[in-house]
Amino acid sequence: MPINDVAKLAIRQRANYLCEYCHSPERLSANRFTIDHIIPKSLGGSDEINNLALACRRCNERRYNFVASVDPETQEIVPIFNPRQQKWEEHFIWLDNGVVIQGITPIGRATCIRLDLNDTRYPENDSIRATRRFWIQTGLHPPATDPSQI
Repeated sequence: MPINDVAKLAIRQRANYLCEYCHSPERLSANRFTIDHIIPKSLGGSDEINNLALACRRCNERRYNFVASVDPETQEIVPIFNPRQQKWEEHFIWLDNGVVIQGITPIGRATCIRLDLNDTRYPENDSIRATRRFWIQTGLHPPATDPSQI
């Protein structure tokens, strides 16, 4: 059964209309963000609202059905960031005035790699960093990580 429009709106509002992985703002995107299954249905995840997150198309496609990745610092396999169970600001920080997301925990680092949050796999594809630079110039980025600051 598809996720209904009421649930989709609740998920968008809960996320403050930000991708729950890279914190890109939906209002500045050419496309509506997708609803991501944190535990993919292919791995037994459900359509329950506590298993759903708002994700930009870029993060959703790169996350695919992965639930873990390798921490580049420790070389251990760790779970990727779970926005229902973890706080973004405990695993990530903004560098370069909001252009680069840096993982500060094994989960944060592994998520940065798995979702390629900074387009580092293909250095010639600097699109997300260039986009963030533009958003910074407009004063719309980086977003507040504390919902009370929005």
